[in-house]
Amino acid sequence: MRTQLELFFIAIGFFTRLPVPGWVGFAPEKLGHAARYLPLVGWLVGLAGVAVYLLAVQVLPVDIAVVLAMAATIRITGAFHEDGWADACDGLGGGWNREQVLAIMKDSRIGSYGTIGLVLMLLAKYLALTNLGADEDYPVIAALLVAHPLSRLVAVGLMATLDYARPDDTSKSAPVARRPTAAELGIATLAGVLPLLLLNPREALAVLAVCAVVGIQARRVFVRRLGGYTGDCLGAAQQVAELAIYLGILATWSFT
Repeated sequence: MRTQLELFFIAIGFFTRLPVPGWVGFAPEKLGHAARYLPLVGWLVGLAGVAVYLLAVQVLPVDIAVVLAMAATIRITGAFHEDGWADACDGLGGGWNREQVLAIMKDSRIGSYGTIGLVLMLLAKYLALTNLGADEDYPVIAALLVAHPLSRLVAVGLMATLDYARPDDTSKSAPVARRPTAAELGIATLAGVLPLLLLNPREALAVLAVCAVVGIQARRVFVRRLGGYTGDCLGAAQQVAELAIYLGILATWSFT
């Protein structure tokens, strides 16, 4: 139990800016095993967003409360996944071959593709969440609590089915780049899908469907362009899946 708790804290320490106990060790081999708790970390991120939203919406309009909730989740994660999305946009948009894509993605500077992609991603999530909260607060709460864990499960799924595209990489993402075992994938899956109980059956099915589409399409793109994935690819997949979940819930409302 102590080992699992340590792995959970390692995941928190790596994927967020939240403090962890001093006794937690960050050995590279442990970091690889800690990825099983990435969806569970999403619970914490989603709860933080919900807490800020519920506090803000008491005295502020819904659209401002949504912005503050988004800002809280970005602050907690240190824009970890948003940065991956921007880098992936730059690399896949500006690179002509595998080597160019990887080189661009590794560049710490953001280019036009990354800037435009990041702005559009944040705007789309903002509009989706404000529409979810147009009539009542519960849809926003449920969406945040579902989207953050489940979108991170999509990233874990890519880790389980693809090779790492930088075998000689020494970056901070490299130690995470290992295929999870069946047991580790089971833990991640349970943490990722359990929040679906907050949705009605139609919404849950729609959300699962869009996540499957995102995961399959992301895998196709990453294999074709890179022969595998990088840490930026995982961040990009998480961002697209998160947005797709919000849109999937909204789409079901058109049939009610």
